[in-house]
Amino acid sequence: MIGVDLIGQIRRAFFEQRRPIKEIVRTLSVSRATVRKVVRGQQTEFRYARGVQPARKLGEWIAALTEILEAEAALPKRERRSTQRLFEELRGRGYGGAHDSVHRFVKGWRDERARVPARAFVPLSFAPGEAYQFDWSHETITLQGLPLTIKAAHMKLSHSRMPFVRAYFRETQELVFDAHDKAFLFYGGACRRGIYDNLWTPPAAR
Repeated sequence: MIGVDLIGQIRRAFFEQRRPIKEIVRTLSVSRATVRKVVRGQQTEFRYARGVQPARKLGEWIAALTEILEAEAALPKRERRSTQRLFEELRGRGYGGAHDSVHRFVKGWRDERARVPARAFVPLSFAPGEAYQFDWSHETITLQGLPLTIKAAHMKLSHSRMPFVRAYFRETQELVFDAHDKAFLFYGGACRRGIYDNLWTPPAAR
């Protein structure tokens, strides 16, 4: 069956974009007869009835073909085999079906995989002494029976996760330096780099 979406693509390509039938056949994977029927008629759907359903010769080869596709999925696109080469691979193994069956399966498999969102992650493993993380937090304490908001400077070694916390009444540049100085004394040295969420200091705290 050819639905209204594909019919619309064919008509736009032929009437609006003025593309030749040969190009439409190649880009939309349809036959010349189908393109001619669409551009000459006004139908919005075509159904084709088969008198005899061909044997599904690819069925027993789907597992082997899927294994090849999965192995090549991680390769750059230019290094993946074309459907013709995959067809020839299966023929060499004894497959007796048509190229079209291989082409349809491979195209469907790749289209389905392309719709699956890529899964990405940022590695959070660090070598000893490689990095530390620094940030501020606002904490409420009780001082002489009264609530008081203080600024807490936090440093943590990225490898061992050993924390260092020092409290201040304000959050100024001088106190940022002081917190680093005290932390490095506590750790017995400095890391090769620091990781900061936000280096901006609020105007009221300056």
